[in-house]
Amino acid sequence: MDDLFKRMTNFIREVGADEVSHSEKTYLAHAIGVHNDLREWNCDESMCCAGVFHSIYGTELFQRFTLPLERRGEVRDLIGERAEQLAYLNCAMDRTHFDRSVFQTAGPYAVLDRFTDQEVVVSVDEFDELARLHLCDWLEQVVRAKMWDYRRDAYRQMAKRLGGIAEKSYEEVFAKEQPSTEAVSDPR
Repeated sequence: MDDLFKRMTNFIREVGADEVSHSEKTYLAHAIGVHNDLREWNCDESMCCAGVFHSIYGTELFQRFTLPLERRGEVRDLIGERAEQLAYLNCAMDRTHFDRSVFQTAGPYAVLDRFTDQEVVVSVDEFDELARLHLCDWLEQVVRAKMWDYRRDAYRQMAKRLGGIAEKSYEEVFAKEQPSTEAVSDPR
């Protein structure tokens, strides 16, 4: 096991997030799953580190553990500036705003920071990295969560936008959806 990975998982244990429930797993198990999936997607070390910390500050949906924002410096020192910024933006993003941006065909791109209520302008590459992190996070858990229709169009668009392994992974994961989870029309 490489030293950085061990230090990252130890940090999560030290802050008490390791056994927090997350999509029928522990927070740590889910974070490791996202890290490993990003590695399988041939992402660089910085992206994989962001995967471990993708929801460390809490997200709109995940609030069972939130590391105080005052501790961002500790995370940055551990995983690097780029990885921490991606993890922070994934936590801070207003999902509705982000979903609209995913359908944009050109920049500029902005992420609405729900903590500050300010827009953060990001480059096309940064936006795509954030979409990759966000999509990978969802694909790692959607089968367990069984929330197939949660932001489905946006996740499909992220996969299409990123193409390659992201699109292939999206198709493979969503092929596992059981017909009974689809919307049923009102029989009246």
